[in-house]
Amino acid sequence: MRLTGGEIIVEYLVKEGVPYLVGIPGHGNVALFDAVVDRRDRIRPFPVVHEQSAAHVADAYYRVSGRPLAITTSIGPGAANTTCGVAQAYVDSTAMLVITGSTHTYMRGHSVLQEIDRTHWSNFGRVLEPVVKRWWDVSRVDQLPFVLHSAFNEMLSGRRGPVLIDLPMDVQAEAADVELPDPGRRRALRMPAAHPQDLERAATLLAGARRPVMVVGGGAIYSPAAADDVRRIAEHVGAAVITTWHGKGILPQDHELNAWHTGSIGTLCANRLANEADVVLAVGTRFVDWLTASYTRDVYRIPPAKLIHIDLDPREIGKNYPVEVGILADAGVALSQLAGALAASGKPRPYRDGDWFKTIRQAQQDYLEAFRDIRESDASPISISRALAEMRKVAPRDSIWVSGAGNPQTQVHQELPFYHPRTHITSGGFSTMGFTVPGAIGAQLAAPDRRVIGVAGDGDFMASIHELAIAVQQELPIVYVVLNNAAWQSIENLQITAYGEDRKINTRFLTPDGDNYTPDFVAVARGFGASAARVDSPDRIGPALADALGSGRTTVIEIPCAKTLPFSGIKKYAWWDVPVPEYLADARREYEAARAGERL
Repeated sequence: MRLTGGEIIVEYLVKEGVPYLVGIPGHGNVALFDAVVDRRDRIRPFPVVHEQSAAHVADAYYRVSGRPLAITTSIGPGAANTTCGVAQAYVDSTAMLVITGSTHTYMRGHSVLQEIDRTHWSNFGRVLEPVVKRWWDVSRVDQLPFVLHSAFNEMLSGRRGPVLIDLPMDVQAEAADVELPDPGRRRALRMPAAHPQDLERAATLLAGARRPVMVVGGGAIYSPAAADDVRRIAEHVGAAVITTWHGKGILPQDHELNAWHTGSIGTLCANRLANEADVVLAVGTRFVDWLTASYTRDVYRIPPAKLIHIDLDPREIGKNYPVEVGILADAGVALSQLAGALAASGKPRPYRDGDWFKTIRQAQQDYLEAFRDIRESDASPISISRALAEMRKVAPRDSIWVSGAGNPQTQVHQELPFYHPRTHITSGGFSTMGFTVPGAIGAQLAAPDRRVIGVAGDGDFMASIHELAIAVQQELPIVYVVLNNAAWQSIENLQITAYGEDRKINTRFLTPDGDNYTPDFVAVARGFGASAARVDSPDRIGPALADALGSGRTTVIEIPCAKTLPFSGIKKYAWWDVPVPEYLADARREYEAARAGERL
């Protein structure tokens, strides 16, 4: 069949079941968008205001649904604007297809409008090269069927991630006689399984452990059966279950074995249990510095604890901690295999009768008590902890929460219980500011029948506030809660705790006279056409959120929040390596003492 390049791409996206092409039309991708015109019954063009947001929409959509979207931009600035969003997806291992407009093949190197050509003609692909799994520089229409199935194979196999097709304008418009491949015949249908001998060793270690701990990361979250298998394994051996940013919710956080999260912005509970473990089963996690107290032995003690590490990426196994058993396999497949191996090896342990279970339960209670003061505080302005606690009381158990960088992100992770996989959507490993507003749009598109709550600080919210226009325009019933402290509060807190009270600088939003400045977010939201309210009293937060969730409209709730410690942020339960300048002598001595502690 004879199709233009644009038609080939759109037809193949339809074959792959991609429901949205997200992006902004420009002269560099106008022919691609035109191919959608006659196919709008099968694929929908979805708008954004800024191209970075297109990547965040696709990123969150994939996290919630497990299905990739395609995003497209024009040549030049539009393509470059995606960089931060694509990098976020790359670091957090989420799949998307990025299609950027490019210079006509016959005019490359002539400095056409928006071409990057000083070191190599039409060189934009090199901009995204470090943050995509692979990229293709297409030069002929008839290459596209091969490139497209290769692109989907790349982003959906192994460790997931974004891929890039840099698409010249003439290739979009010119035609060729082509046959579109059948995706089902171009892709493996099953993910890699664990070797039986490795499973046997892992099952033996776990069955013999006295203080077992499971660490479940984002690598397990996309398997439909992983949640059941995590529960089966934990209950079989009586393991405390620790989750990472992206593993949160895979075991309900009101389950008696859920031990919350490790690290400097983790929990007292998980840090204690990880430190006392004799066997650690880690699944689909990178052991990043935030979750390990910068690799001090205040959290994990590996060794003497024996580590079983399951991961699809061989680079992660043994990278940060030595392994007793390294298993190269898909997390979901290996969890199922391991659960079966344990079941076949003997009866479940009566873990409730043991000392380890008592330790787990005591650690859970100690943690909940540790931040009760700020969680239940009646102080005004409101602590973020109190605001989140009031919101959790009325939000549905299966509601989806979206957050970007800042204190709201860390405190949602640290303090809020989640009960279902894929309901905690956050810009984790790259910690991108501006993720919340477009991320919530992607989450709502992926789960139109679920309630989506975007929780943002005022800095994060302002970084992509323009996307409110899209949420309202598309009639999405998202509730955005803006926890407003008129500052880059998380960084101010860091400056104070690491360097001293008198060292805070450039973090507070001030007028030239030194007065606090904040936009009127209620007025701004209403200007976009959203519903909006400001809540100053803790006892009004729950009712306001309940009203917003039931309204069916895009809604912004602004909550003025505390600006001073301890009510302005998180409680830290472990060290994080933030270097201190030598001229701050006292603080430097404390830093060097911490840094000199036991490390990997």
